[in-house]
Amino acid sequence: MPVSLSASEIDRVVGQRMRQRRESLGISQGRLGRHLGLTFSQIQKYEKGANRIGAGRLYQIATYLGVKPSYFFDELDSNGAEALQPAGGSREEIRTLTEAFATIPDRETRASVLALVRSLTAPLPEGRILR
Repeated sequence: MPVSLSASEIDRVVGQRMRQRRESLGISQGRLGRHLGLTFSQIQKYEKGANRIGAGRLYQIATYLGVKPSYFFDELDSNGAEALQPAGGSREEIRTLTEAFATIPDRETRASVLALVRSLTAPLPEGRILR
């Protein structure tokens, strides 16, 4: 089965996810670079997909950003194609929501918000209509 995205396209998706996560946490490229012993320009190259991120470095980045390494591949499906566009919201809306969610300091409040969102996206039992 052929892969629908090239390695460089996957590098760009991984870089975009890295940038989104870094920005949602309010971390500058310089700060991330200093933590990793890199320059901010190297972080820029990673985020643009110009330079490939090795497995060890990806693990370090994921750990610092508080995610699993698989997070960077979440927008890719098993065939290597980008996941479906979100229903009912633009990527900008999703990014804004994610950034706002990340600023909620209380763990219980975050859990409640997440439960609410899950309840709104859960399929309704057959015959039920949401009004």
